[in-house]
Amino acid sequence: MTADKELDARGLNCPLPILKAKKALADMTSGQTLKIIATDGGSVRDFQAFAKQTGNDLMSQDTVNGEYVTVLKRR
Repeated sequence: MTADKELDARGLNCPLPILKAKKALADMTSGQTLKIIATDGGSVRDFQAFAKQTGNDLMSQDTVNGEYVTVLKRR
């Protein structure tokens, strides 16, 4: 999946991946996608909750080489 923007959140712990994603999404237009790459295992649950709370679509979540890749679509 090709994303409109990519956020490298490797090495960051909660709540920094969420805060950086929130800031990135604020600069995007409706329908654009944001790919977040994180190393914090808690980010999987965090992004699920974040999507529900904000109304952004959680497009996918995968684990690739020990990294957690989440794709969100801006509402």
